[in-house]
Amino acid sequence: MNPTTDVIVFGAGGQVGRAVVAEARRRGLTVTAAVRTPGRHADLAGPGVTLTACDVTDPDAVADAARGHAGAVSTVYTPDVPSLDFYPAATRALVTGLDTAGVRRLVHVGIATTLETAPGVALHDDPGLPAAHRAFSLGHAAALDLLRDSPTTLDWVVVTPPLDLDRTAPGTGRYRTGGPQVLGERIAQADLAAAVTDQLTGPDLRHREQIAVAE
Repeated sequence: MNPTTDVIVFGAGGQVGRAVVAEARRRGLTVTAAVRTPGRHADLAGPGVTLTACDVTDPDAVADAARGHAGAVSTVYTPDVPSLDFYPAATRALVTGLDTAGVRRLVHVGIATTLETAPGVALHDDPGLPAAHRAFSLGHAAALDLLRDSPTTLDWVVVTPPLDLDRTAPGTGRYRTGGPQVLGERIAQADLAAAVTDQLTGPDLRHREQIAVAE
């Protein structure tokens, strides 16, 4: 990856976004860290990292921020807007904005409850899952449907960790990759960040599909 800037990370201020920024920099990639409020995340800026403001639900803002990058990562989240409103809006803006900017690779971080426990049956279909968790998961599922319906010029992959995303464990440097089915119970956040970055740099790139990763 060697354009003006290697990768833009939308949602870079969150825990997963920060981990992806750190992993990309560890590999020598240059990063644009896109956040809603740069003043809250000033510590992200540094050598090889440019901080920029971006409303990820605005396709024009996405296009402006993404132009000149080889790839994009989406780790976005907000507690201020219902999931079923936010994730479809953000996905539509990403699909449109990245196309305008000429960015063809998108790595999106999904959530475990959208993975299948049987063909066509998602974890969020379990009647024991709390209603709030199901509603949040359905927002991610709607985003996934929009990606599946997106123009084939967008080369996307949804990297989906298991339910236990350990934010404190050190990375092991190893992880397993599967399809859209539940794969395992746990992964270290650092290893998730490595899996996301691997889907930007190769060699085993996955295309227009949801994948699970686990330790």
